[in-house]
Amino acid sequence: MQIPTNHFKHRLLAGEQLIGIWMSSVSPLLAEMLSLVGYDWMLFDSEHAPVDVSGIMPLLQAAAAGKTASVVRPAWNDKVLIKRHLDQGAQTLLIPFVESADEAQAAVRAMRYPPAGIRGVAGSTRATRFGLAANYLRRADEELCLLVQIETGTAMEQLEEIAAVPGVDGVFIGPSDLAASLGHLGNPAHPDVQEVLQDAVARLKALGKPAGILATNQADAQRYLDWGYGFVAASVDTGLLMNAARGLLASLQKGGA
Repeated sequence: MQIPTNHFKHRLLAGEQLIGIWMSSVSPLLAEMLSLVGYDWMLFDSEHAPVDVSGIMPLLQAAAAGKTASVVRPAWNDKVLIKRHLDQGAQTLLIPFVESADEAQAAVRAMRYPPAGIRGVAGSTRATRFGLAANYLRRADEELCLLVQIETGTAMEQLEEIAAVPGVDGVFIGPSDLAASLGHLGNPAHPDVQEVLQDAVARLKALGKPAGILATNQADAQRYLDWGYGFVAASVDTGLLMNAARGLLASLQKGGA
């Protein structure tokens, strides 16, 4: 048995634009269901969603039903959290709140085995197919994908230095926290913020580094794709459900008036 191929990583580095969905519901049922829809990737969020490390593995197992690639966002840029998510079988991690090249380098080292890094070695984990993937230790680094998240004006000033760290495969821009950092809390649609977002993808494209972003509606998602973002989360699962539920209720109430 061989280590699984990380199709998300290979497609991203080949220059494909990949459309994803952001998962905050922490429901294995929804993870399995949406893995069958046809999204290129889906992200399981352990930073803001109410799920800890042990709750991520059932989501990864459920999502394995479809062809949608799984991405995990740990709660923090922490070597222990990174190690545990990798051992669970996550092959792509999105590390939040990276503000410097040193912090990006720390994430790279946490992703890799010695001598290139500091990841601890465990033989019988889901990542190694419980010991059946004989080539895991030799090939893990090739199939693991590290994305770092830029969320502040301070980090944006160091965008090129962060993106250039060897082992960083892509840079994800967090619009909401960036907007707050720039003085526009709750308003990522502000023209000043949108200008920074467009500038960021241009800077990353000049480096040949894939850029990612989260959208909450179709218009934003399409605009970011048109700008050249390489991996775009087109919506959030809970937002889709809430919008559909509110729309249905409003329609029925209007019809019965």
